[in-house]
Amino acid sequence: MQWSPMAERPAFMAETYIAADVVSSSNFDERIGAAPDMILLHYTGMQDGQAALKRLCAPDSKVSAHYVVFEDGHTVQCVLEGKRAWHAGASSWAGETDINSRSIGIEIVNPGHEFGYPKFPLRQIAAVIALCRSIMTRHTIPADRVLGHSDVAPSRKQDPGEKFPWELLHESNVGHWVRPAPLSSEGPSLKLGETSEAVRHMQRRLRDYGYGVDDTGSYGEETRIVVAAFQRHFRPERIDGVADASTLLTLRALLDTRPPPLG
Repeated sequence: MQWSPMAERPAFMAETYIAADVVSSSNFDERIGAAPDMILLHYTGMQDGQAALKRLCAPDSKVSAHYVVFEDGHTVQCVLEGKRAWHAGASSWAGETDINSRSIGIEIVNPGHEFGYPKFPLRQIAAVIALCRSIMTRHTIPADRVLGHSDVAPSRKQDPGEKFPWELLHESNVGHWVRPAPLSSEGPSLKLGETSEAVRHMQRRLRDYGYGVDDTGSYGEETRIVVAAFQRHFRPERIDGVADASTLLTLRALLDTRPPPLG
């Protein structure tokens, strides 16, 4: 167990029973516009969970999240849900660019790709699921707006990464997910350098789902990065930025099964 309490009087009471402790961060401001309608999942990307928590609460770091979930499932709240935590950075989804105002950020303790990227323990995932379900009872959050940092910032981020078990979340009614179409050498395949109407159609479908990509019809580096981010979340068996038949079929299935808007 890597959690240990920090000697600091909490500035508020935890908003959910899932959070066993409060370690308040001063890195927040007021939300702009609508109430939160997204949950954004991150990994901490640091070797030590305590160091990550300390950074999220240090005023000079200018970063924060609403919650931190440790490997053993211990959950800490750092920012009130009604406030705008600073976790998304430069990002976009479905045409929106102030993702911090629209989302509740959850940092999941994992050293990430830079430090070996281990699997997420089941106890930790169980806590993430419980936390997400708790948040979703207090806010109007559609299943398809429970996302990873890499979805909204594909050129900068890889977290929570290809080892994150989105299927387990989906089985608990958290997030939108379909079983990926199997890998195959048959069928259409679009890749870097290609220009065609098929590329434009694929770009439009990615944008329809929410990804920030222009429908230029040209498969440039921006498109390759977005396709790789899509694969990291929804078809992690192979992440190469090539829109093969498996990727295209999985994208179509997601659009076909997308839940209707809430309310």
